[in-house]
Amino acid sequence: MLCFRILTLLLFIIKTNSMNNQIMLQSAKQIGAGLATIGLAGVGAGIGIVFAALVNSFARNPSLRQQLFGFTILGFALTEAIGLFALMMAFLILFG
Repeated sequence: MLCFRILTLLLFIIKTNSMNNQIMLQSAKQIGAGLATIGLAGVGAGIGIVFAALVNSFARNPSLRQQLFGFTILGFALTEAIGLFALMMAFLILFG
């Protein structure tokens, strides 16, 4: 009877530690994903700066409209790619 109680107690301790490790792992994943999404704030600011520069440049020289718009779309695409990489890292941390 005493052996059974000791074995039950040991199994309970092992199971509790395993559950604590799972909770710690899940908590670390959530924190890591949150930190990975901080890069998205910079992307929002970057896109705003790109289009503000377009408006400013177009106001100064309207004859360069087509060329400025092409550069703006390129800047938008590169800035958005950084945001997608940050979002991809967050998803890899959460579900990987």
